[in-house]
Amino acid sequence: MSVLRSLVFLLFLAATALVQAAEGPDPVEQLADWYPGAEIVPVSQPFAGWHINRAGQPARYAFLTRQFADIPAYSGKPVELLLVMDEQGRLEQSRVVEHHEPILLIGIPEIKLTEFVDQYRGIEASERVQVGLSRRDDIHSVDGVTGATVTVMVINQTIMRALRSAKASLAQGDIQSAPDLAGEAVTLNNQWQERDWNELRDRQLIRRLHLTQGEVEQAFAGTRAASRTPPAEPEQAFMELYFAPLGMADAGINLLGQQQYDRLMASLEPGDQPVLVVANSDYSFRGNGFVRGGIFDRIRLWQDAEEIAFRDMDYQRLAPSDLLAEDTPEFGELAIFIARANSLDLTRPWQFELMVRRQVGALDSEFTSFYADYQLPDAYLNLPAPQHTAATDWEEDETPLWVSVWQHKAVQLAVLAVGLVVLVIILFLQDWLVQHPTLLHRIRIGYLCYTLFFIGWYSLAQLSVVNVFTFLHSLFTGFQWSSFLLDPMMFILWSFVALTLLLWGRGIFCGWLCPFGALQELVNEAARKLKIKQFTVPFALHERMWALKYLILLGLFGLSLQSLALAEQAAEVEPFKTAMTLRFMREWGYVAYALGWVVLSLFVRKAYCRYICPLGAALAVPARLRLFDWLKRRQECGTPCQLCAKECEVQAIHPDGRINANECHHCLDCQVTYYNQRKCPPLVMKAKKRRQRELEREAARIKITNVDTTGLQGESNEQA
Repeated sequence: MSVLRSLVFLLFLAATALVQAAEGPDPVEQLADWYPGAEIVPVSQPFAGWHINRAGQPARYAFLTRQFADIPAYSGKPVELLLVMDEQGRLEQSRVVEHHEPILLIGIPEIKLTEFVDQYRGIEASERVQVGLSRRDDIHSVDGVTGATVTVMVINQTIMRALRSAKASLAQGDIQSAPDLAGEAVTLNNQWQERDWNELRDRQLIRRLHLTQGEVEQAFAGTRAASRTPPAEPEQAFMELYFAPLGMADAGINLLGQQQYDRLMASLEPGDQPVLVVANSDYSFRGNGFVRGGIFDRIRLWQDAEEIAFRDMDYQRLAPSDLLAEDTPEFGELAIFIARANSLDLTRPWQFELMVRRQVGALDSEFTSFYADYQLPDAYLNLPAPQHTAATDWEEDETPLWVSVWQHKAVQLAVLAVGLVVLVIILFLQDWLVQHPTLLHRIRIGYLCYTLFFIGWYSLAQLSVVNVFTFLHSLFTGFQWSSFLLDPMMFILWSFVALTLLLWGRGIFCGWLCPFGALQELVNEAARKLKIKQFTVPFALHERMWALKYLILLGLFGLSLQSLALAEQAAEVEPFKTAMTLRFMREWGYVAYALGWVVLSLFVRKAYCRYICPLGAALAVPARLRLFDWLKRRQECGTPCQLCAKECEVQAIHPDGRINANECHHCLDCQVTYYNQRKCPPLVMKAKKRRQRELEREAARIKITNVDTTGLQGESNEQA
């Protein structure tokens, strides 16, 4: 037990260390390190921060970014940075002081984040900064961090927005009461009349971005992403893209129709501007790697030096049939993106940016951007805007965010649904399938491959014990279905697991739907094919070792009561994130830990699942309420027959013949033996007795036949 206590204690220390890694040094200490000997004075005006004075040098101003740019990142929480700028708004120093990004906390090394932020030193507040390759001289490009695209784009926005806001606040603070010299504001003429697609284009409400294969290839020239051979048809279209501000009634009503336009505008906050983007191309402007909580990293808008990026909640899906303007072409990709909170002023010029990405290796990419300018025609400017009337109450008709997410992942959900239906069919036909062992084995191997490659490495839908803690916490802090519906793959999997827990027990998930479990089992299957020696843990030791996972579960649950974030870090005892979410691309210690369990599975069947997995332990608790026992047993099982107990590869069968449903992975191997007339000892004995009885009956029949024959021969002799 001392070993177990030590293990739990080490997990606690590791979790604490990881959480502390997310927090940088105290800002004042960091400033003193950057500017030794300087006077660092806290200030509250013109913004909260510090005034740095050093003899003979200009004054500098330090501040934390949260007060200017509270932009949620991938974790849903902002990244807090400490910035130092001079009086001209030039950034001198930068440092991340707090973040909650899981991919950076326990995935990508912290040094990568530091190197990324260091690139901003020397940048002016008035500059335009882009993550990735830029083809324009007036845009400063910085290298991204592979695997953390969403996070670095948020940091880019945070730094630049905070820098500009701080400079503006400093200028206002110096000027004090500056007179308002601005003239009469330019307003929009938002009236409309019926027009078709071509008229909207002629009036320049709809703008076009046309790219050819040759233009794209030329943009990548001199980079690692340049093609070895030029395109066969340089003038062939790479992308035909159109965009238009739907907030302009002439564009919005004609394109969407009155009803859709009204619903769209009523769903927006004051100051929001919807932009239609449609295109025909094999290259998706939305991006194939977009995930919930992320940023669309292939398109953005620019107005002056201000970047306008779009998050998942700024996106609305659009079907081809939703565009109602006459003569509208067919488009393969359609979307509405919403520029929030007055970030886009339609009365001034702005730009549309399309970022084209090319993979140059397993981990690296090259980027280049193309731009299209937009300015409303004079016919739509300089006229008094109509008084804004109260928006119609469309809340009950507004499409919830989770619906849009489900629609966006329709293909993945369809594949998952088909897979789950197939699994249900397998389970209901198990009594027939186990009588065809070769077919069952092929089906099982195929399904494990589906679980590993689709559910695990493609969809990143590996369930975790952290999901269990999150659900339990939500019951006490205010349960909301919408929070769980935002991740449809996880929601469907958990719903299916909950159902199967009641019907079959824990084994359906652990034996069929766990990607890391599938990886271990497939590795072990390969090892058996290669005749690698297998080791069996003595049952007395095995029976005690499976208690480890329950102790680990209790330790993690105790940490979750203190802090859910702390428990999430300690849950690294699960190698799922390393093996599935990050695909083994992280620090060597984590990779060695995850690979260690995979290597061990060469010799011991699913050792991690049997002895360590806290998720398996968490599922075993409610699984005790299962309604049915689907695995058949005989009276002779255990006494005297021990065959199934010896053959069970996860040792879920007790010597007395009982199947421990808390440890069973429902592989059905015991059921194959149960129905095997030549292998199951009770069936073999029954068959032997049956054959013995048949032989005895046959001998008796032959004896009677012989007696009758002898009697008939005697009678024939007497008559002769």
